[in-house]
Amino acid sequence: DYILEAGGVSAVVNCLASANEETVLSAVTTLMYLFTPQSRQEITTLPVIECMLRFSLSNNTRLKNLATIFLEDYCSPFQVEQARSLTRHTAVGIPLPKDECSPGGSQQDPP
Repeated sequence: DYILEAGGVSAVVNCLASANEETVLSAVTTLMYLFTPQSRQEITTLPVIECMLRFSLSNNTRLKNLATIFLEDYCSPFQVEQARSLTRHTAVGIPLPKDECSPGGSQQDPP
């Protein structure tokens, strides 16, 4: 409750952009633990869902599985489809951890 009341969700969301894979995994898990009916709107924003969609395509099994669970258990099908639609037309602002860059490195977002 303290994290939610102190505005800590945004700090956890910011950790999704970390280059450290373990930090990203911990951030996804923390968002799941913080999920309540009251925090749902703050945790399942379109940028977070877009990020989870990218993570669900990761070569890292742990990250892929966590993101898939987040999308299936914490987001509505409408939210996921809305985020998918947006990612087709815009650049996603939260990059994958550095260890997750695709071969050739062309998928990494600029700083």
